[in-house]
Amino acid sequence: MKIKYIDLFCGIGGFRIAATQVFESHNISSECLFSSDIDCYARESYRANFGDYPDGDITEIDAKIIPNHDLLFAGFPCQPFSIIGNGKGFNDVRGTLFFDIVRILEAKHPKGFILENVKRIVRHKNGYTFNRILETLKELGYFVDYKVLNALDYGLPQKRERVFIVGFYKAIVFSWPQRFERLTPLSDILETNVDEKFFASPYIKAKRIAKHKPKFVPSIWHENKAGNISSYPYSCSLRAGASYNYLLVNGERRLTPREMLRLQGFPDSFKIVVPDLHIRKQAGNAVPVNLVSAVLDSFLPILQYDFNQQSLTSKINVGTYDREEIPSLTQR
Repeated sequence: MKIKYIDLFCGIGGFRIAATQVFESHNISSECLFSSDIDCYARESYRANFGDYPDGDITEIDAKIIPNHDLLFAGFPCQPFSIIGNGKGFNDVRGTLFFDIVRILEAKHPKGFILENVKRIVRHKNGYTFNRILETLKELGYFVDYKVLNALDYGLPQKRERVFIVGFYKAIVFSWPQRFERLTPLSDILETNVDEKFFASPYIKAKRIAKHKPKFVPSIWHENKAGNISSYPYSCSLRAGASYNYLLVNGERRLTPREMLRLQGFPDSFKIVVPDLHIRKQAGNAVPVNLVSAVLDSFLPILQYDFNQQSLTSKINVGTYDREEIPSLTQR
């Protein structure tokens, strides 16, 4: 059994890291056949860590040239549906990128897919946008299910809620992953020796301390648009376009690139090859690795069973099994 997949809107490879972790933990061979992302800096990070340089703008790529595959992964652009975006949804050109996923599914008919987006998409335009997404996927012949998951429930000290959509080419009973019992403590995420450049100015530190008294140490302080400050023993959601001092560790310094990657579940072996400005954006746009791993691990038994059934059917067709065995083998 070898699982072949593609990685659309791949960013810096959150889906790919998760897939590698899950498949290797089950001793399953896998291969990423195709990846794409429009951001040239993200492609540089991807190449440094996986050896593949992703293709560019998916809208300019003919679906026919994409290899046949078993699984499609895609964290399609969320800005049109994000609470910090303009909320235009399908009226925003980035919102229509969902339909590039559709045309690839229609052309290649993989066994299944896992898609990810921001929580807000579920209620965008009173649910119209999300219902349109689900109905479009069902019209392609896929059984579809979805759920909003929080990275905090799957071991990462970051409150990051994302909706996951799973699809399979025939009816299935999909069980969403159970919450993890253990949360990685913030102390395991934070670095001990931090460059002075990450520290906020004395003015900002004094202003924050005057307005807020933390209950936890260490903690990450969050200032919202209204200027209200809160702090927790975990991080609020990383954002690619947030203000520079949006999150401050203990109210005094910004997160380092490595800390941001850790908050997203990226291993320390992940190579940082772009300037801080770009890795900050990349981490803010990334999918939490732990969330993908949990969903894929729940999805895997379905995929394995389907592979096994197809292999069994093939053997039956060439006479490997006696006819008396067929009912017990195929009606499991």
